[in-house]
Amino acid sequence: MAYESAGDGALDYFPCRYGGSRVLFRGPARDLRQPYLAALGGTETYGKFVDRPWPARAEAALGLPVVNLGCPNAGPDVLLAEPEVTAIARGARLSIIQVVGAANLSNRYYSVHPRRNDRFLQATPALQALVPGMDFAEVAFTRHLLLALAATAPEALARVVEELRRTWTRRMTELLQRIEGRALLLWLTDRPPPPPGTLDLTADPLLVDAAMLAALQPHCRGVVSAVYPATARGGAGMVCSPMEAPAAAELPGPAAHALAAEALLPALGRGVPV
Repeated sequence: MAYESAGDGALDYFPCRYGGSRVLFRGPARDLRQPYLAALGGTETYGKFVDRPWPARAEAALGLPVVNLGCPNAGPDVLLAEPEVTAIARGARLSIIQVVGAANLSNRYYSVHPRRNDRFLQATPALQALVPGMDFAEVAFTRHLLLALAATAPEALARVVEELRRTWTRRMTELLQRIEGRALLLWLTDRPPPPPGTLDLTADPLLVDAAMLAALQPHCRGVVSAVYPATARGGAGMVCSPMEAPAAAELPGPAAHALAAEALLPALGRGVPV
């Protein structure tokens, strides 16, 4: 795969804050006094290693500012914890919420970092009782925890996955309710939503299945699917250093972002009030 070298100056994400938010978002900052759309989500919405992520492409096509509220490695927790995020989303003509994974959230079995939701912080007594003797000292990320459970305690994994899916559905519903349902969900990955109960710890958004998406539909204006080919992961046009290339190879490249913007435009054209 070909990548553009970042040289001695990496891609400028023009980091910015809105209001009192503790999170740095991708800029340049948009003027919230003018009509705008809002884009909420994770690393793919932020557009890591991509010069023109899908929010910027949608903005150019629509002629309407799109506030990029993507957070690298986000789960629902960081989006709910930042009042500025939901306030901006409520003030938008419409919000697009990327479907994020279900592992990156605090739950009754473990807690995650409040802003880097992929970071495993600690096991709760409930998880310690479920897998007595398991050493959590080497676990740094939520996916690593699930893989470790899959290898050593599959029955415990099943209970943790059930808890994560239930908690994710509840928190995503809360997020949609906070912005009064004026949102589209964006399924942005390289495969369609899997059948209910599918367990694939290599897939993203992690642990989210078709039944979970269906449970959210009454609370939003619909789901837009942007399923890109596996060849659109990484590749030409991504801006990164050689050391960053392995991480970039796991993320959607410019072609995937272009597909996402193209998939959204018909729905945005119908759904954005004037």
